[in-house]
Amino acid sequence: MSNSVVLKIDNLESYYGPIMAIRGVSLEVRQGQIVTILGANGAGKTTLLKTISGVMTPAKGTIELNNEPIAYLEADRIVKKGLVHVPEGREIFPLLSVYENVIIGAYTRNDKKQIAADLEMVYNYFPILKERGKQKAGTLSGGQQQMLAIARGLMSAPKVMLLDEPSLGLSPLLVEEIFTILKRLNKEQGVTMLLVEQNARVALEVADYGYVMEIGRIVMADDAKKLAASKDIQAFYLGVSEAGERGQKRYKQRKTWR
Repeated sequence: MSNSVVLKIDNLESYYGPIMAIRGVSLEVRQGQIVTILGANGAGKTTLLKTISGVMTPAKGTIELNNEPIAYLEADRIVKKGLVHVPEGREIFPLLSVYENVIIGAYTRNDKKQIAADLEMVYNYFPILKERGKQKAGTLSGGQQQMLAIARGLMSAPKVMLLDEPSLGLSPLLVEEIFTILKRLNKEQGVTMLLVEQNARVALEVADYGYVMEIGRIVMADDAKKLAASKDIQAFYLGVSEAGERGQKRYKQRKTWR
């Protein structure tokens, strides 16, 4: 697996009207990595993904995909260059069939044999989508709709996949299933991912590297395992405090005394 930088963002700024939402963000995603961005609501995570994917136009800074600038391209041209965005809230087409939603992901492609092969690959990871192929997408469960959104993104044959809150609104069991599939796609298909996720624990479990955003800025960056072990991350994002750790130790000690 190559360790080259496939996505590079440098000094990026983005606005909602007069409000600066992204404040000089710089980050890198290397080939074959899962990189996660953590942060509270309002930190600018979703805005960052929208700016990278061309949904929003940056006010300043550069975005490079495989050393090629993409910062001011239209969103559809960015997809053609190999970057796909699976947005928060899934945004499927509810009145179209499951199959139609999946195949729409390949709309920029004309390599029919490879599209057919990729469709079988997608169905291998998400067999429920093949089973429900003729069903209207809007009648799927929340977890199935999230699988559909990811499958649609995969059909564009992305070099980098941006995923915004894939666990949103799902049960813990479904969250585990979705993230197990994402990890498999990364390891088995080599899909590089930039993941925004409120569930910091599960994000850090699957990620190779992580960034922490606060008020539009990157305030921390490190290997995912090191972030998970950080006292600050444990306190603010994993719900673990020193007092809580001491309590757990006392509880374990009491159990050994009995």
